[in-house]
Amino acid sequence: MNTELLYGRRPVLESLRARRRTFQRLIVADNAEQSGIIQDILEAASQNNIKMETAHRRDLDSMVQNANHQSVILEAGPYPYVNLEQLLLAAEQHGEPPLILLLDLLQDVHNVGALMRTAEAVGVHGVVIQERRAAGVTPAVVSASAGAVEHLSVAQVTNFVRTMETFKESNVWLAGLDYQESAQRYDRANLRGALGIVVGSEGKGLRRLVRETCDFLIYLPMQGQIESLNATVAGSVALYAAWQARQFGGEKSPANSDHRA
Repeated sequence: MNTELLYGRRPVLESLRARRRTFQRLIVADNAEQSGIIQDILEAASQNNIKMETAHRRDLDSMVQNANHQSVILEAGPYPYVNLEQLLLAAEQHGEPPLILLLDLLQDVHNVGALMRTAEAVGVHGVVIQERRAAGVTPAVVSASAGAVEHLSVAQVTNFVRTMETFKESNVWLAGLDYQESAQRYDRANLRGALGIVVGSEGKGLRRLVRETCDFLIYLPMQGQIESLNATVAGSVALYAAWQARQFGGEKSPANSDHRA
């Protein structure tokens, strides 16, 4: 069976909490202080009956090519992608209109991970990425999302435009982020109801067919000298605007949040 090495304290903990992968072993640096979030990881590993090993920090560095592992590595099975029907079913089970994030050929793992983190924070029912020429859910994406993607339903598709049409057939309206003359300012657009937010790739934005398949386009106003916003920033603002249009349903109190790194 193929395995992946997840690294970083929060990504490892969230993967253990999500329990969506198969787990092989947990490796902890032998000089790591077993308190705080490390203790949480050890307890979660014990609950999942995962074998825990210790190793020198140099060995952990070598295992993940010097990525920032924060003294913990989790050997786990591959990411469990889902199909489109499961994304729509998730919304139905929550009694909510679908809220979907569609990423059109994003390749930077940090952008993808950051958008996944925002998507999980606002309660999207699923994320769609393209199988080829785009970043998949790799350990680097898990790290960049601070483990949030472990709680998300992600569909990896071969034909992005056909996937968009499938959502439209299910009465999901698609709003593409694009700074075009025909676009509406994001805070003036109707983002209520069943909605998919479509974010284009770094530099090139939405592909022509993707743009034309969207039901409408939205943009974020700018005042400075730069010509465009980072995909992560623009997508995150749009996602929060869509959540605001839903009256911030399901919001949890700050007392129930955990912002430890």
